[in-house]
Amino acid sequence: MIHFILMLSVSIMVISIAICAWRLVKGPSLPDRIAALDTIGINLLAMVAVLSVLFKTQSFIEYILLIGILSFIGTMAFARYIERRVVFEHGSDQNDS
Repeated sequence: MIHFILMLSVSIMVISIAICAWRLVKGPSLPDRIAALDTIGINLLAMVAVLSVLFKTQSFIEYILLIGILSFIGTMAFARYIERRVVFEHGSDQNDS
């Protein structure tokens, strides 16, 4: 029974990732695309966690942490890009706050 529920949840997450990928491609605005990309990262993280339970292994925990960290950094970089239209600032005016 638990195997069926885990496989069903993985299937639902795959469908959710596909829908978010469609929103990522067809999104009417940049914030919609960023939200879709962040949602894909969260769904991927959850899917790896469910697969870890399904395969009865703890070796996927490093991948879960890596996906979470990369998703957070990516979202912060996109948010900074929306705010300032630049991700990395170059020059000496960084220290003039």
